[in-house]
Amino acid sequence: MKKALEVAGFLALVQGALALAHRFAHWRAGLVWRVPFLHGREVWAGVGLLVLALVLFVVADRVKPE
Repeated sequence: MKKALEVAGFLALVQGALALAHRFAHWRAGLVWRVPFLHGREVWAGVGLLVLALVLFVVADRVKPE
């Protein structure tokens, strides 16, 4: 379970960073810019994904290893 939370946190971290990079550097990378209802809201989606990544890393740290 710990490893799955860490992997999900890493993926959320990468996608959040890429969402911010898309908005500010106009890179066409990541998945956020491909979601139609998030157009114009890439910054909020990126920040939300970064916060989610932080939460997942904290939860993974508190879970006992199997």
